[in-house]
Amino acid sequence: MTGKQMRQWRSMCKGLVLGTLLTSCMILLYCLSTPQIHVSLPEVPVPYSCAHRPSQLHSKATINSSQRNSGQTCVAKVDIMFMKTHKTASSTFLNILFRFGEKHRLKFAFPDSRNDFFYPSPFQRSQVKDYKPGMCFNIICNHMRFNAPEMAKLLPMDTSYITILRDPAELFESSFHYFGRLVPFTWKIPGDDKLTEFLLDPSKYFDPEGFNSFYLKNLLFFDFGQDNTLELDDPRVKEGIKLISDRFQLVMLVEHFEESLILLKDALCWEMDDLLFFKLNARKGSTVSKLTPELRARALEWNAIDWKLYQHFNQTFWKKVDAYGRQRMAEDVTELRERNKVMASICIEGGHAVEAGNIQETDMQPWQPIGEKSIMGYNLKKNVDKAHQKLCRKMLMPEIQYLTELGVNLWITKLWGHVRDIINW
Repeated sequence: MTGKQMRQWRSMCKGLVLGTLLTSCMILLYCLSTPQIHVSLPEVPVPYSCAHRPSQLHSKATINSSQRNSGQTCVAKVDIMFMKTHKTASSTFLNILFRFGEKHRLKFAFPDSRNDFFYPSPFQRSQVKDYKPGMCFNIICNHMRFNAPEMAKLLPMDTSYITILRDPAELFESSFHYFGRLVPFTWKIPGDDKLTEFLLDPSKYFDPEGFNSFYLKNLLFFDFGQDNTLELDDPRVKEGIKLISDRFQLVMLVEHFEESLILLKDALCWEMDDLLFFKLNARKGSTVSKLTPELRARALEWNAIDWKLYQHFNQTFWKKVDAYGRQRMAEDVTELRERNKVMASICIEGGHAVEAGNIQETDMQPWQPIGEKSIMGYNLKKNVDKAHQKLCRKMLMPEIQYLTELGVNLWITKLWGHVRDIINW
C-alpha cells in the first residue's frame, strides 16, 4: 500500500471513529442535559441579604455622581445578578465577579454538572445546585436564558442587575466563528468563506426551527428570554427592550469596557482594586473576519433587533457617563489601565496572551471552539513574588477551571470537552 493510500485510509478511519464517538456522545449529552421538568416550588421570602455586612465589608466616602462630596459613607453592594450574554467579554467580567465573591465570602448560585443553567431553556430556580426555597444567594452569573419572575424568587429584592452588550455585527461574526459548527444548517453553506456566503442571503440558509439556530440571529435578545425571530416593527420588540431597561440597573458595553467598570464601581461602591482584569477568551487576530462596510450593514440588518437593543443602551450608557463626568471618567480609566499594566508585568510571562499551543499549563488552557485552537491564553510568570502569586493565578485562570476551583461539579461540561478534544485531534 502506497503512502498516499495509507494517508487516505487513516483519514477515513479517523473520520469514522470521530463520527461514531461524536454521535454517541451527543446523544448521551442531550439525554443528560435535557432541561429538568419544572416542579412548582413553594414561595418563601428571600432574606434581605446573607452577606457578611456591614462590618466585614469596606465602606468609603460616597463620591458617586448623585452624592459627590457629600462626605457620606457607602457599603459595597454584594447582591448581584450578572446576565452573562454570549461573546461579549462576559468571561472577563465573570473572573472579576469570582474574585470579588471570594474576597467577601459570598454565596454563589451555581448550576449543577455543567457551566450553564440548562441553556437555552428558560432559567428556573430548580436548576441551582442544592436549591431549596428560602435559601439565600448573593451572586448568580453563569450563562442562562433570562427569566425575570424566577430570578426574582431566588435573590434579595435589592439585588443589582448587571449585564453587558456588544456591537451586534461584531457579535454575529464572533458567534458564527465560535458556534457555527454546532448549527446544522450551516453545514450546507458552500465555499470556504461561509460567513460571507450566509450574509449575502441569510434566508436561503437560516431555519428558525433548526437546532441551535438562535446562535445566529439576534442572540442578545434571545439570551434575555425574548423571541429573536420577531419582525423589527413587532410591538413585542419595544416591550422586550423596556422590560430589560426596567430590570437592569447597569448595561455595560464591550467597546467601552473600562468605562463600564468605572460606572459599576460607582454604582456598587466597589474599590478600584476590585476591577483589575486581564482580557480572557480573546481570539487570535488571524481567525477574526474583518467585516467590510457592506457585510457589516448586512449583519446589522440581519440582527436588527439586537441593533435596536444596542442603540437604546448605548444612549443610556453615555448619559450615565455624562452624569459621572467625562473628565473624571477619563482620569479613572487611565488609572485602571495603568494598574492593569502593572499587574501584567507582575503576572504574565512575556506580558501578553499567547496561542493555545504555547500555553504551558493545562490549567491555563481556555475552552476552544470545535475544530479550532483560536482562543488565546496566558502563561503565569515564573517566580512571581508571594504577595501576588494567588491573585495572579486567579486573574489568569479560565472560566471552567475557576468554576471547578469554586467547587462546581462540571462533569457534563468536561465530558463534552473530551469529545471536542477528540474532534480537534
